[in-house]
Amino acid sequence: MITPVKQVNRFFMLALAPFIGLIICLLLFRPPLEPGDLIHSGLSEETITPQTQAIRQELAGAKEAAVQTSSSIKRTTELYNRTTSTMSTIVQSASAQAARPETIYNQRISSKLGVPIERVNSDRLTIELYRVNPGTYKGYAMKVKLKNPTAMKMAMSSEPGKAETTMQAVKRNGAIAGINAGGFADSGGKRYPLSTTVMDGKYVNGFQASFKDLFFVGLNDTGKLVGGKFFDKNSLDRLKPQFGATFVPVLLQNGKKTAIPAKWKVSPKRAPRTVIGNYKDDQLLIIVVDGYNESGSSGATLEELQGRLYKLGVVDAYNLDGGGSSSLILNNRVVNNPSDGNLRPVPTHFLFYK
Repeated sequence: MITPVKQVNRFFMLALAPFIGLIICLLLFRPPLEPGDLIHSGLSEETITPQTQAIRQELAGAKEAAVQTSSSIKRTTELYNRTTSTMSTIVQSASAQAARPETIYNQRISSKLGVPIERVNSDRLTIELYRVNPGTYKGYAMKVKLKNPTAMKMAMSSEPGKAETTMQAVKRNGAIAGINAGGFADSGGKRYPLSTTVMDGKYVNGFQASFKDLFFVGLNDTGKLVGGKFFDKNSLDRLKPQFGATFVPVLLQNGKKTAIPAKWKVSPKRAPRTVIGNYKDDQLLIIVVDGYNESGSSGATLEELQGRLYKLGVVDAYNLDGGGSSSLILNNRVVNNPSDGNLRPVPTHFLFYK
């Protein structure tokens, strides 16, 4: 049985249920307030206005700071770009100025050789071929700039005593140019390199101290021409030769003429010649002189070549094997006129790689 009190409570609960549900909905799903609603929220206009003005002032200050920051970033960016451009110009100018002395020097030494008749250029080397015709002899000069130390090597047969022509060595090794190198000695039908010979940084037949007029000439590990007379192994080892051969005599050392032994002035007096030297910037100069034979009546004397090299500004110069051995190969052709009528097989060759 429902008592009167319970009936009253039930009545009020049923009567208040819609209002309680509305309140819960308002609390859970409160709509956003519009600015005008604040007026009716119980806050007075006097209270709202100062708060609004403060917010507006802060927003205005933030906007001004943002504009100033944006302007500052823009100015900084422009300054950075101008600075970068200026530094790039300075670097380019400095590089050009640094290269200028080298360019001027190269123009000076090249002008003494004349106009090149052939040129080979790659990322490893530059070769310029000139004619040499001072009146008393004819030949060719090949100026070589090694951009990479590996662009020059020495060729030698792996079979002891076996010789080959410079053309054969060039083709076998895929070189762009080549010349004959050191002297040789014949024995038992075979041809062996003369005295101290270095191949791939190792002595082929051990070190032999210089005697009489013999010298050693080759290239070191940095691509510089090294040579001279060496009376002990340590002296040559210090130069770190990667390859090299031996012959006679030295023509120039440190920009000065060396004394040519009387024997080599007349034995033979004139002959086909192959000489190699270097400028002070480490460019190489090779001269190959033509001659009719080895009788001493044609070609150039060593004194003539010595004087010629000196005037051309060469610092160090060495006489390589000559006569019928003299050979100059460039671009798969024989440039000079071998006195034998054909290229002579020799044990060692200096080769150049494109």
